[in-house]
Amino acid sequence: MIKTPFTLLIILSFVCNSFSQSVKFKPVKYPSNYTATIDQVYTEINGWKGRMDLYTNSTSETPTPIVINIHGGGWESGQKESQTGFGTFFKKGYAVANVEYRLTDVAPAPAAIQDVRCALIYIYEHAKSLNVDTDKIVIMGGSAGGHLALMAGLLGNNKKFDTNCHYKGTIKVAAIIDEYGPADLTVLHHDGSAKRWLNNHHLNTEFVKSVSPMYYVSKDSPPTFIIHGDKDPTVPYSQSVKLYKKLKAQGVKTEFMTVKGGKHGNFSRSQKSDFGKFVWPFLESLGL
Repeated sequence: MIKTPFTLLIILSFVCNSFSQSVKFKPVKYPSNYTATIDQVYTEINGWKGRMDLYTNSTSETPTPIVINIHGGGWESGQKESQTGFGTFFKKGYAVANVEYRLTDVAPAPAAIQDVRCALIYIYEHAKSLNVDTDKIVIMGGSAGGHLALMAGLLGNNKKFDTNCHYKGTIKVAAIIDEYGPADLTVLHHDGSAKRWLNNHHLNTEFVKSVSPMYYVSKDSPPTFIIHGDKDPTVPYSQSVKLYKKLKAQGVKTEFMTVKGGKHGNFSRSQKSDFGKFVWPFLESLGL
């Protein structure tokens, strides 16, 4: 059933607007028993270094769950430093990986997908030293970050975009949290940031499908929690409705939270207040 609460608590404030590199963000507040590793390089491609900020529980005697967070910005703007609201994850004992990726002006599609997959592979390869449980990886993002979270998670063990990083083992995240992410770029390829990100491939239907989460849904897809405002002027609400229906048709555990009157993530305080009421039971039902 599609849930439509009047309010919604967004754990992270995903950035969908352009930010100057000079903008200063408040640092992430993390518990005293956590260790922060800032700007950890997870991949390097043609001189570009992909970095992530890692926050790990240094006192847990057992491997912890981890959430991989991907910022938004239409694939062409935004930065990981804008993402600071991880408090609930810390309280639940999660490690956090806050990831940056190549933006359109550095490398167009499918570079961002390749990068996020590399970040995911980095977590698998370093799970022991990070003390994280690879059976409890949650990947989440908003807007373009939601698209990338969906792609990285729905690809699963399909390694077609793992051209820069390679992992011999099985890749399957435990859950995806998608906040108003584009699911089918064949509908959005004709203008705006999607067209710029797709670059010379924007009229190549097969290529556009290859970077669209909708076309990777299967019965083996990870459980997925979707959030979308029904008045979103940027990413059509219908994108998430169609994704939800396709996941349900495949028998995938899925929940869809509609933000009544919600636009593109700029939700009011009242619209934010019940997110945990739905998201955490969803994750806990998965043993996360």
